[in-house]
Amino acid sequence: MAHLPKLIEDLALILFAAAITTLIFKKLRQPLVLGYILAGLLVGPHISIVPTVVDRENINILAEIGVVFLLFSLGLEFSFKKLARVGGTASITAIFEIFAMLGIGYGAGILMGWSKMDAIFLGGILSISSTTIIIRAFEELGLKNKQFARVVFGVLIVEDLVAIVLLVLLSTLAMTQHFAGAQMLYSVGRLVFFLALWFLAGIFVLPTLLRRIKGSLTNETLLILALGLCLAMVVLATHTGFSPALGAFVMGSILAETTLAEKIEHLVMPVKDLFAAVFFVSVGILIDPKSIVDHAGPVAIITFLTIFGKFLSSSIGAVISGQPLRQSIQTGFSLAQIGEFSFIIAQLGLTLGVTSDFLYPIAVAVSAITTFTTPYLIKASGGFYVMLESVLPKRFLRAVDKYASGTRQIQAESDWKQVLRAYGMIIGGNSVIAIAIIVFSGVVIGPLAHEHITPRWLANVLLVVVTLLITAPFFWGLMVRKPRSMAFKDLWLDKKYNRGPLLLIEIGRNVLGVLIFGLLVDRLFSGKVAALSAFLVFIVVMIIFSKKLQSYYARIEHRFLRNLNARENAKDEKPEREALLSPWDAHLATMTVSPEITGLGKTLEELAWRETYGINVASIDRGTKMIHIPARTERIFPHDKLSVIGTDMQLQMFRAAVEINQNDLLQLPEENEDIELVSIIVDEHNHLKGQSIRSSNIRERTDGLVVGIERDARRMLNPDSYTVFEWGDVVWIVGNRRKILSLSHPVS
Repeated sequence: MAHLPKLIEDLALILFAAAITTLIFKKLRQPLVLGYILAGLLVGPHISIVPTVVDRENINILAEIGVVFLLFSLGLEFSFKKLARVGGTASITAIFEIFAMLGIGYGAGILMGWSKMDAIFLGGILSISSTTIIIRAFEELGLKNKQFARVVFGVLIVEDLVAIVLLVLLSTLAMTQHFAGAQMLYSVGRLVFFLALWFLAGIFVLPTLLRRIKGSLTNETLLILALGLCLAMVVLATHTGFSPALGAFVMGSILAETTLAEKIEHLVMPVKDLFAAVFFVSVGILIDPKSIVDHAGPVAIITFLTIFGKFLSSSIGAVISGQPLRQSIQTGFSLAQIGEFSFIIAQLGLTLGVTSDFLYPIAVAVSAITTFTTPYLIKASGGFYVMLESVLPKRFLRAVDKYASGTRQIQAESDWKQVLRAYGMIIGGNSVIAIAIIVFSGVVIGPLAHEHITPRWLANVLLVVVTLLITAPFFWGLMVRKPRSMAFKDLWLDKKYNRGPLLLIEIGRNVLGVLIFGLLVDRLFSGKVAALSAFLVFIVVMIIFSKKLQSYYARIEHRFLRNLNARENAKDEKPEREALLSPWDAHLATMTVSPEITGLGKTLEELAWRETYGINVASIDRGTKMIHIPARTERIFPHDKLSVIGTDMQLQMFRAAVEINQNDLLQLPEENEDIELVSIIVDEHNHLKGQSIRSSNIRERTDGLVVGIERDARRMLNPDSYTVFEWGDVVWIVGNRRKILSLSHPVS
């Protein structure tokens, strides 16, 4: 009789139990994650109703692989560019909520008499909401297109990134066993540096590689390549001193910027689902029901703190970020749970041996309870706001509304916002690459040069020259490269207010460049004369070869930007998307025209959707044809994909009238890359003051549509075409972002 390894027997038991429980939970319309945890509880060592898992060590290895593929898949959905687009609203809300829950969790742990390390890890466990649970709840409740859902999705994106940082910080804290501010700051700086370096290098190399071998890639080879890249980054991250999960997440976010991102995500999904199931079952295996019963009090307390604390902190954070009170309340109720990342953080504490055994089952119990309560809290959020509105003072409600309106006006596109963003990318990117090359040169190339070249001073001179030649384009970019925008020119011409700060930025980045070059010289030369000579050579090279460096840098930059924007620029890629946009209660949503509706073949004017539902059609995606800001004479045909702007209620009514039933897809909605909602302020640059919407020719100049105007805390949604612009108006236009911004910065 052939010998069957225990691992295969255990894997068969795990998957069979998981299949049975998830079928039951699917029938009950409950999250599948809870089914996996229940399956683990049943096959674990604490319940003897069914056969139990024997080879725990190998199962734990499979669970670690599950974490890797979970984070890789999350990275594929994440994209660093998506983080940049979620804006200040989601970032402020997420950061405020995370810090509040870290404090609440730590305080609760200390008050319950737990150790400091248990309390710190409890704060980390409570700080991250569950992406899987929230998206599933929105899908089942039909709320995915609601305005507050857009804020929630943005918060989840920020939380996922912060969770990665938390894993690094908690690991550092566990190793040092005390809170060392300098050590923690070093860890964060090191993490940011390596994240930036890996992202920049990955974007420069991988999209080009995939583009060149695209014709040879079958589904099988693409899957193998993607998983190989994922595991290679896992190994690199581990050898650099970070967690395997961080490496998987980074590689996923890099591949998310390629033209093959959706295909890779589709191919990886079965692998991710398999190993993720093993991971969640392993979570259940570690649960000791007796421990939960013994700690029923802490479970109840932490559950209350999770729901109430996350609701309150998320709502306050959303209000601070400039969201209306209703959307803030709905956001708070939606984020009131913990999930998969909490399991990973709890497991990290167990693996490092710094947390008590009871913390893990408590975290799982709280997650299970809050998972069940999430749909009911989301449904109750509207009614709670109505009740709150009736008891709060009218003066307070007006103040919140005025604050939200003022915050949105501040968030409108400004010259300084564009210039500072451009400077940040130039200084940050070039600094990271230059430092990485210098460190690599000193650590790897330096010892080889000293071994084969004598005397030592000659080896050092050659090393400086070679390193300078490699880093020269990036030093030029760091110290000389100017932002290419009319915003910079406008600020520079305004001598009275702006030249001083701009000069400080210029001086600062040149000082930074010299300091970075000093890092190289200091590692190799100790004498002042040698150091001075090296600096003189550096300055001469930067001056004499400035034009050649500019040309070489331009080629590098062009390739990087081409790879970074390849996904958006791919003409054959037109996924259905929904935009994270909102002037106030209005936002964009995408819906598909059903072939069963009446009025097919009629023009937009004949259908009178704007008059009937109050919505505007921003674009029509018809197969290979994209129609931006369609004219009133444009006809509607079956299966047209419409990008529509309106309020939650308007979109809900319109969707019921025209939408074709979609498959129940569990995915984050992405921003529409073709059209965006952009705000501009009426000022001396755009010369809109005194003109009406019709006479300004905004539609013709921007391929856009004016959908809202804010004026002295008054809001005009879908204003009449004869509305006249006044100084300080915040004008919301849906259309081509570049053309809209050119209104305030016309090309000379």
